[in-house]
Amino acid sequence: MARWCYRHRLVVLVLWVGALFGLGAAGTSVGTDYSNVFSLPDTDSKQAYDLMTKAFPRSSGDTDTVVWRSSGDVGPVTDTAVRSRIEPVLKEIAGMRGVGEVVGPYDAKNAAQISRDGRTAFAQITFTDQANEVPKDLVRKVVATAQGAERDGLQVELGGQAITRIQEPPTGVSEVVGIAAAAVVLFLAFGSLFAMLLPIVVAITGVGSGMMATMLLSHVTNVPEVAPLLGSLIGLGVGIDYALFIVTRHRRGIQRGLEPEESAVRALNTSGRAVLFAGGTVCIALAGMLVMNLRFLDGVVIATSLTVVLSVLAAVTLLPALLGLLGPRVLSRKQRRKLAGAGPDPAEASGPAARWSAYVQERPRSIAAMALVVMAVLALPVLSLRLGATDQGNNQESTTTRQAYDLLAEGFGPGFNGPLQVVVPGGADTTELVRTIRATDDVAQAAAAPPAGGITVIQVVPKTSPQSVGTDRLIDRLRDDVIPEAGVEAHVGGVTAVFKDFASVTGDRLPYFVGAIIGLGFLLLLIAFRSLVVPLTAALMNLIAAAASFGVLVAVFQWGWGTEFLGIGKEGPITAFLPVIMLSLLFGLSMDYQVFLVSRMHEEWVHTGDNARAVRVGLAETSRVINCAALIMICVFSAFVLSGDMEGAMAGIGLAAAVALDAFILRTALVPAAMHLLGRSNWWLPGWLEGRLPHLAVEPAASPTGPDESTGPDKNTGFDKNTGFDKNTEHLKAAEPETSGTGGATVIHGFLRTADGDPLAGASVTLVSRGGRQLDRVTSIADGSYIVSVPAPGAYILAVTARGLASRAHHVTVGGGPLVYDVELTDDGAGLVK
Repeated sequence: MARWCYRHRLVVLVLWVGALFGLGAAGTSVGTDYSNVFSLPDTDSKQAYDLMTKAFPRSSGDTDTVVWRSSGDVGPVTDTAVRSRIEPVLKEIAGMRGVGEVVGPYDAKNAAQISRDGRTAFAQITFTDQANEVPKDLVRKVVATAQGAERDGLQVELGGQAITRIQEPPTGVSEVVGIAAAAVVLFLAFGSLFAMLLPIVVAITGVGSGMMATMLLSHVTNVPEVAPLLGSLIGLGVGIDYALFIVTRHRRGIQRGLEPEESAVRALNTSGRAVLFAGGTVCIALAGMLVMNLRFLDGVVIATSLTVVLSVLAAVTLLPALLGLLGPRVLSRKQRRKLAGAGPDPAEASGPAARWSAYVQERPRSIAAMALVVMAVLALPVLSLRLGATDQGNNQESTTTRQAYDLLAEGFGPGFNGPLQVVVPGGADTTELVRTIRATDDVAQAAAAPPAGGITVIQVVPKTSPQSVGTDRLIDRLRDDVIPEAGVEAHVGGVTAVFKDFASVTGDRLPYFVGAIIGLGFLLLLIAFRSLVVPLTAALMNLIAAAASFGVLVAVFQWGWGTEFLGIGKEGPITAFLPVIMLSLLFGLSMDYQVFLVSRMHEEWVHTGDNARAVRVGLAETSRVINCAALIMICVFSAFVLSGDMEGAMAGIGLAAAVALDAFILRTALVPAAMHLLGRSNWWLPGWLEGRLPHLAVEPAASPTGPDESTGPDKNTGFDKNTGFDKNTEHLKAAEPETSGTGGATVIHGFLRTADGDPLAGASVTLVSRGGRQLDRVTSIADGSYIVSVPAPGAYILAVTARGLASRAHHVTVGGGPLVYDVELTDDGAGLVK
């Protein structure tokens, strides 16, 4: 498929552009129909909500609040000077098209809308539509009109969901900032403008098509408003990263002498496979949210999974087409000049990544210990995690919604912003219940509204704020003690009670959710890498990363360490549904890095059977790209602080911290250190299980040049993982190309020996085409074994050099399968071909 997309690049581009514009036109024409459905079956707040819906079947539009407070020389809000400024404004707002009703405090029956000290009052504005459907121009006009009544000593502020919408930054600001930051990182990493643009174009295409498709799906299923934000957040991150992995492999192939087309095909056949597998693991982790059985999360799963699928599809189809358009220009001019002048780069990785990999191999115990200490310290705050809901009291102090919230709390009490509704069905007498509730600790006031449809609603205002632990305790006290003692059937509802129940349900079901996504991830890695230890290590690392990232989240958003500095408002509890969404995204992204890291290690292990080499080479060749990918994700996620949405900011900061800890500490330090300590047991799999597992290859089908995943001798090569000895080298044979195989890419492998029969380690083996182009270059390992890649059957030159021995070149002919080619070097340069 990669070769087809490369060669038919214009067709692929036209198809993608057509799909993107088609979805965009359809989405724009029908608009959106997002809805927040908090369905909590078998909860007390859900029963209260159902009863209220039955009693008041005609739902009105969004209700917002105008709050004013007099101070200084200005008299109380009932003074003529204040009324003469406020009443005309309220009348003007009531006459606006789209405003259904305005209920002010100057009617005798609404005297409760004036505070006891006479300094604060509020009016309720009911729009004809719900908050997300109220035109922003109307909301701005309402705000400007109301605040036009301000004067010295008279403050006017507004609160409510519709008002909140006009405080949000323009749509796409966070995405643009994240993409700009990612572009800088990509340009520094690649040094090429064209190469920098490739991942961004692929990510924008995947996210754009995903968002348009989500808009269409919102008309046929319940998709919450936060779903597109989370979809774009995860889509940008994985879209850029997936393209980055493939482009990096492609550039490396060209720098090592491959033609652009062949390099692109190999990149898609290696890193592209890992991208498909990684995208599948992200979708599986996201689908784990369905275990929670919360309808609110179903739409989140749909939006995020759809965006990830389209991002993966763009990476494996659109990207090779773009690579075909660029050709060698995917390299910078400097890199192209170097390739033309100095020839291909060596196959062995070099630079800081290789040096770090060697350092980890030398000191695995100390590095593992330090990494564990850092993660444990960061995870400590998670012990204080408290789930709840954010409200306008968490907004920035400069916003009118936050100031309206504070004015109401100051004038009417902290609990006024989150009243509870005690719903009594059946027309029962509520006099005694109201009296008992008023006498209950932490209750500021309680009053029963006239019955409707045989249902009575008692409005209860707590003394504590909606996010206070005291309010949670009051809800429990009403349900467990006060209502049962009154001997009537009643249910406690209201927004505060709903979020408390949501947090309780989330906490109860979270272990099942975590178990589900860890179990599915374990099975996928088990099948892919044919090992029990690798998936166990991955599961443990994912739990460590989750604990540390939630520790950072608690410190920032719950303890308030830097919230005002970051411009994200006041501290409060962690949003109840956030742990589920964050854990899904975190486990998916962690699995991505684990797959990219371990797949390269596994590829080396299959070829050599040397665990130390496999871990060292895998880390050296992937750590740089993993760290670069992580840095891009950190930029993209952190930019969502600018979204104006508290949940988006929490998810952005939490995921940015998780990615940073996962990539810079776990995958480049703790995981390789642990794998060095575990040795060959990393790849252990019981024989009885091997035969029962299906085959799912992350890397291309391994040639039979090294050990398979089971113990004992390999039936094709005779290599025994337990002894490290190849039975095929017991007797010297004439070199003959094997005829089995498909006739495609293959390998030459064998052992290098001295004249005394000792293994020759550290020798350089280079495969060169008849035209003089270097195709592959490796270094023999401790047992003298080597393996070089051959692009296709044919005649080649195999050059062997070793310190203290004369270099020799041998003509070899490779058939349709792997070629076993042992070489004996002597100090006089007489090479005996075996």
